[in-house]
Formats: sequence, C-alpha cells, structure tokens
Amino acid sequence: MEFIHPFMDGNGRMGRLWQTLILMNEFPIFEFLPFETLISKNQAQYYQALSQSDKEGHSTKFIEYMLSIIDESLSELLKNSVQKLTGNDRMMIFLEDTEGDFSRKDYMIKFSEISSATASRDLKIAVDNGFIEKSGDKKTTAYKKI
Repeated sequence: MEFIHPFMDGNGRMGRLWQTLILMNEFPIFEFLPFETLISKNQAQYYQALSQSDKEGHSTKFIEYMLSIIDESLSELLKNSVQKLTGNDRMMIFLEDTEGDFSRKDYMIKFSEISSATASRDLKIAVDNGFIEKSGDKKTTAYKKI
C-alpha cells in the first residue's frame, strides 16, 4: 500500500471545498451542513460512486450519492436545530401569507400545535404592538394587518 501525504492528495478535498463554496454562494445553509463528516463516515460509498461514474463515463452515480449526502446532512441539521417559534415569529410568518381579515381560528389552522390560549395571547400582543388591528367582539372578532 502506497502512503500518500495528506497535503499531496488534495484533489477530492479541493473539489468538495469548491462544491461547498459554490453551494454556499447560492444557499447559505450549506455553511452549516455536516456533509463532509458524512462523506468521511461513508467513504467506501463515496469512492464506489466515483468509480462507477468514472466507468460509466458520466457523473450520475456520483451526483446521486452527493445528493443523498446533502439530504442526510439537511435532515441531521433539522433534527439537531429544531427551535420553538416565538409568538412574534409565528405572527410574522402568518402575516406574510395573509391578506384581508382573519380570525383566531385562521391563525390556529396555520399553527395547529398551539393552544387557543396561546393564539389569543399572540393576537393580543400583535394588536398591542401595532402589527394588526382588532374589530368586533367575541364570536365576531376579526383581525387585519395594519
């Protein structure tokens, strides 16, 4: 077995570095994806995909492999960084997609994981902060963006 100095065998690392930089330029999330780690954990599959692409004369297998690594990296990132949205976050997300009047029920449909008390609190805070205005009372309450 031939020993290859780590600084002499840089083609793969340089290629992955360029790939990462190009992807980060278009999609900044790639700065946070651990796909280099996943490649090193699955090095045999990496070299197999490279070899198969080389034999077939096109890069389909290698691209499929890299897409699977990117998919796995995204899943890993999402699994490790699940954050709870604040009431303000929820309201801003809701208002981005909302036109015209809406009700607390409409808000709760968008955020089905929150309780009616949480929805009421989010809406009250949004009114108090001047993001939305309230009209009506009890069953006839409606809200709209300001």
